[in-house]
Amino acid sequence: MTIKTISSIALLWALSVTSLMGQDEAARVSATWQVLKYDISATLPQTDADRKLSVSAKIDAKNVSSRPASTLTLRISPSAEITSIAVNGTAVEPSKREEKIGSGVLQQLVVRVPSVAAGGGIAVTVDYKLSVKDNSGLAAISSSGSQFLPLSHWYPTPNSWYFARGADHAPFSIRVNTPAGLTAVSGGMQTGSAFETKLNGQPFFAAGSWEMSEQPGATLYLPKGLDSMGNSRASELAAIAAEARVFVEKVLGPMTGIKVRLVAVSRGAGFSAGGTIFFDEAVLRRPRVDSQTALTIAEAIAKISLGGQTAITGDGGGAVREGLSRYIATQFLEEKYGKDVADVERLRQRVAYAAVVQRDAPINTVAPLDDYYYSVVANKGAMIWRLLALKTGAAEFGSRLRAALENKEASLAEIRALFPEQKEFLDYGFDQTTDMNLLAGLPQRSAGESKVALRNTGSVDATVDVEAVLENGERVSAPATIRTKNFGEVVFKTPQRIARVEVDRQKLYPQTDFSDDVAPRELSDSDPLLAVKRFFDKQEYANAEKTARLVLSDFPRFDDVRVLLARSMLAQNRTAEAEKEFQAVLSEKLPTSRSVGWALVGLADVALRSDLKEKAIGLAAEAIRADAEYGASLAARNIRTRAGARSTTDASIAGFFEQWDRAAAANQKAQLDALVMPGEASRFSGSVAGQTAAWKTEITNVDMIDANTALVETNLAIKLLNREPESGLAVFRLVRSGGSGWRIRAVEVFEVR
Repeated sequence: MTIKTISSIALLWALSVTSLMGQDEAARVSATWQVLKYDISATLPQTDADRKLSVSAKIDAKNVSSRPASTLTLRISPSAEITSIAVNGTAVEPSKREEKIGSGVLQQLVVRVPSVAAGGGIAVTVDYKLSVKDNSGLAAISSSGSQFLPLSHWYPTPNSWYFARGADHAPFSIRVNTPAGLTAVSGGMQTGSAFETKLNGQPFFAAGSWEMSEQPGATLYLPKGLDSMGNSRASELAAIAAEARVFVEKVLGPMTGIKVRLVAVSRGAGFSAGGTIFFDEAVLRRPRVDSQTALTIAEAIAKISLGGQTAITGDGGGAVREGLSRYIATQFLEEKYGKDVADVERLRQRVAYAAVVQRDAPINTVAPLDDYYYSVVANKGAMIWRLLALKTGAAEFGSRLRAALENKEASLAEIRALFPEQKEFLDYGFDQTTDMNLLAGLPQRSAGESKVALRNTGSVDATVDVEAVLENGERVSAPATIRTKNFGEVVFKTPQRIARVEVDRQKLYPQTDFSDDVAPRELSDSDPLLAVKRFFDKQEYANAEKTARLVLSDFPRFDDVRVLLARSMLAQNRTAEAEKEFQAVLSEKLPTSRSVGWALVGLADVALRSDLKEKAIGLAAEAIRADAEYGASLAARNIRTRAGARSTTDASIAGFFEQWDRAAAANQKAQLDALVMPGEASRFSGSVAGQTAAWKTEITNVDMIDANTALVETNLAIKLLNREPESGLAVFRLVRSGGSGWRIRAVEVFEVR
């Protein structure tokens, strides 16, 4: 075979592969059907025993392919029992099959339809019942509150929620029939129990027993009987939403006719769609609004425009819906709370990304099925948008974004095309995995100046500020551009010795490792909180304190680290210093909920060590009600026990546990099941029934969350079959609703050994 023949075969092979790749790419990014609107009627069951949601869902869809279509595949939860399907009013019989999604499955309903020409439309109505065995944050049926969020797959839709280009988003209307005493909420404008939104979104609803509060900027759905602290927090949340809306409109343009709702929920917090935002009801029992809640509200407001008013299409849409929203929300936090607070939030975001950077995929191809999807599209995406805004200028960046959103449909590709001068950077940021690591060498002094060697392992140039900390504590910086996969150098003309140097002080660029940006190297982790906690967990409190102070010198508002500093001091019996640091955490503008919980625990511990038992008991109770973290709540309970606290017990709660003990000891499964909320704590009641030789509950403290919710702290003495007697702490969440007595909703703590 001649060289010419070999070359010809190679050329033909290359052309065929290119053609096939083009076909595969077209197949990968194309869809046959696009949802134009969802119209859903949902009826919640009237009794707790009924665990089925009845639904009639109509989907108006358009053939967006270039060819006629004669089949339609709908996807829905495998728990849906299909009653009937009609196409354009004519009943049809679907074929059903499973679609494996990671470790889970979806139910496919394949329907033959009259041929629909390209650009033509179709209307499909599906009637079904959706069974919910165990309640979760995605799907729950309960007389105390129900909710159905998109990722419960509770409604039929053509394109998978895990499709690389994103799930179906479209305007929707929902009518919810609720049991007496419950109020429904969804997105859009409300008429009675019906909601309709013209924004693009995914259908959802919740139903609960709320008090509504109309405040400037938002309507709040709040637990009944809030105290003054709860009302104060609610007003703060409404103010955050109102201010965020003003900020977002400056960047992305006006949002007219949008109703913002803030809904207090016990699970599913963080979800938002169509201007309706779920937040953890425990926020209303804390002395501060936490950073995650503030960021969630700001992001949700940004998503009203990004994905709501403007449909986000094409590959990499998550970088716009999630990443650009996060960038804008963090900029809002900077404007409202200050740059030092926003810098801590950015630190948390890049730490979350650093945890997956070694196994991520390019933003343009990563799909929701990947477990690192949100860490990549939201956190890395936010870093890329921030850097692009700095390169372009904030005003010009906003102007080009508004131009991209004008026609109410945009894609990542279209937005990128508006920044042609940044093509190389954007191609790297969105189309490649992160390979950049910026390194700084030790300063080398000579003739009244110091030289610092720099290195860039990445596939794109990096223009950064290099900061030097002089021996006298003064900070100086100098700009430097480090070429791709190359070395660079920066010179500081100062006779002072340089004690420390850091490349990319603002941490603009996504990197594979952030710990080696500093010379001499101080930490071996990209996560500075982990560096402190490692010493703390090993009970090396002096080293934990030293490392915490080092981190706080760079990030003085890093409340998570300050809490560990205070706890390290307390472990060294320096109570006065620890108390000061705990108070500083509670004075922070935007701490994490975890920090708030541990600060309250720390102050309770300080009070107990000072023999101020009543104060310690009060602070411990406040930490328990804050419900910030399991560890903090457990520590608060232990402090309260050491202080000798015992609360009076309501007779109805005492009577409930007398019933429970009798039923458990007699292994009466039906009676045990009757004492548990359907769909809640079923595994716990199932493990008790048939396994118990003895069960005795001693109530020690009761914390009333509201008139119908109690956290009951107990000492259990039990003996299970074929096991030795056990005892210890257990905390039960009891609820009552619909005129019924107390029932167990959850087992919050079970430290029985």
